[in-house]
Amino acid sequence: MAPDTSHLPLTGSHDNTSRAGGPGAVPSADLFSPAEPGLPVMERFYTLQGEGFHSGKAAWFIRLAGCDVGCVWCDVRDSWDAARHPVLPIDQLVREASSSPGRLAVITGGEPLMHDCSGLTARLRVAGFATHIETSGAWPLTGDWDWITLSPKKFKAPLPAIAPLASELKVVIYNKSDFDWAESWAAEMNPGCLLYLQPEWSRSETVTPLIIEYIKHHPRWRFSLQLHKYIHVP
Repeated sequence: MAPDTSHLPLTGSHDNTSRAGGPGAVPSADLFSPAEPGLPVMERFYTLQGEGFHSGKAAWFIRLAGCDVGCVWCDVRDSWDAARHPVLPIDQLVREASSSPGRLAVITGGEPLMHDCSGLTARLRVAGFATHIETSGAWPLTGDWDWITLSPKKFKAPLPAIAPLASELKVVIYNKSDFDWAESWAAEMNPGCLLYLQPEWSRSETVTPLIIEYIKHHPRWRFSLQLHKYIHVP
């Protein structure tokens, strides 16, 4: 039976059924402003969401460039320097996303909230997309989101204001002290927020058994597996 998510926060102001053209619609040219600033983009691709509650769903990913969090175990360090990546028009990003049959867009990074995401999410919504973000929460929230994944990092802690807005809390476990870090942020979440513990990939053999035992003793947490790395998709 599918989980009841009716209690979870939908931070966007629009219902999916009211979006112009409905699911699968390709936006027309007059919906975009050529003068709107673009965004630095490292990559964009169509794949399966590999983490958290929406794991296994088809999604169009837009990885924005730029990050000042500096995780020592980051696997996309090429995203850190925004100047190394092209600034692309928002209309191009939405047109590319609209070429896929799916209507789930995941904005990630880097740290996507280093940029104003309002224009991008507005255009994606017009094109019929549900908008998801994966963020460390270290920058103020912009954009209109259906789902917010907060993944706090010790290297630069989240701003407190984002905690009550998160749909899911996903904490990467690198060593034992990260469990206390996870609990400290779980205490700040809204009651409907889903709680996930995820092994850091390079230490998964070591920390996965620790996470399993921790969840057995603290059953409000769930295990998040990086599915995409096991099935070898982006």
